[in-house]
Amino acid sequence: MRARARSGGVRRACPGCVSLVGAGPGDPELLTFRAIQRLRAADLVLYDGLVPEAVVHLASHATHVSVARRAGTKRLTQAAVSAMMGDAAWRGQRVVRLKAGDPFVLGRGGEEALALAGAGVPFEIVPGISSAIAAPGLAGIPVTHRGVASGFVVVSGHAPAAYVRILGSLAPDAATVVVLMGGAERPGIRRTLIDAGWGADTPAAIVTNASQPDQRVWIGTLGTLDHASAQADGGEPGVIVIGRVVSLATAGDLTLPFVSEETSWQPSTIQRR
Repeated sequence: MRARARSGGVRRACPGCVSLVGAGPGDPELLTFRAIQRLRAADLVLYDGLVPEAVVHLASHATHVSVARRAGTKRLTQAAVSAMMGDAAWRGQRVVRLKAGDPFVLGRGGEEALALAGAGVPFEIVPGISSAIAAPGLAGIPVTHRGVASGFVVVSGHAPAAYVRILGSLAPDAATVVVLMGGAERPGIRRTLIDAGWGADTPAAIVTNASQPDQRVWIGTLGTLDHASAQADGGEPGVIVIGRVVSLATAGDLTLPFVSEETSWQPSTIQRR
């Protein structure tokens, strides 16, 4: 992989190359400058289901192909996605594989990079802001805070096999817990942590549609995680945050994300239970 990835050296989008691009949490203004460059130069964009249309449409001259793997959508295999990237690159196209957040944070970016390297296709990594950090931050929740939490753990919550081994061995309050794709598994996540000794009164939050105009923040406790509002039940993109840092979101202006005079966006709605 290291022989093919050229994130630090490549500056221009080259014909016959693939760029694995992180789209960040959703707001186009949070894209990196290089990500915007790659989208504007792209011939083909393969994008995930969580990437907003406003980001995809920055690639105004490209062909757009959804390769969403979310529940309820027609799923392409990982091998098929990798083959599409490789075939287009061999035809001399500038390919952008657009992923929500960061390509290497629970985004299968490593698998795709290995597949491209194995096929001899030149590629680069364009990092993005991971929702594991962005979503809590936009809700006024720092994942680390001096005297409260000195580290954080990020896990996938799509199935028990993805989180039980890690969360089940994590000592109470040892770190902030951030769960991606865990809306439907809230009962299992709660049970796993409580069985590991975490208190039911541990602060918890769910941030849905982070950075979007309809961002919502639910704040409660680990014990009430199952009872989060309908907006946080897994039907919308959500990030779960568990730990004492969540209590900092109740301090002053931390509850209200910054709103500039140039935007009509409203501060996120915060629900407390």
